[in-house]
Amino acid sequence: MPVFPSNLISVPFELENVPPQAGEAELLALLSERIEEMLEKRPEYLMSLLYRLDVLEEKIRPVMRPDAPEPAHIGLARLVLERQKQRAETKQTIKPDPLEGMEGWEW
Repeated sequence: MPVFPSNLISVPFELENVPPQAGEAELLALLSERIEEMLEKRPEYLMSLLYRLDVLEEKIRPVMRPDAPEPAHIGLARLVLERQKQRAETKQTIKPDPLEGMEGWEW
């Protein structure tokens, strides 16, 4: 499984001091701690962030249930890691063709 850049986690969740090539277990621990804090203090912002990261609502609902197999903050952290891994893999494997007819629009 490829290692993805930790900034895909640290930037949106405002995590500091995350090693650039942190392992998945380390990222999960840091992220779940941050999500636990956000659930308590900023739940609306957390849900907005999950939406922007394209974590599907149908996956969020089961991990938020009281009878979920693990605490909500850990389940949400797993979903975020899973989604960010998908994004990193897509960026590595799919390279869009340059747009044609856009001469003069360079920045």
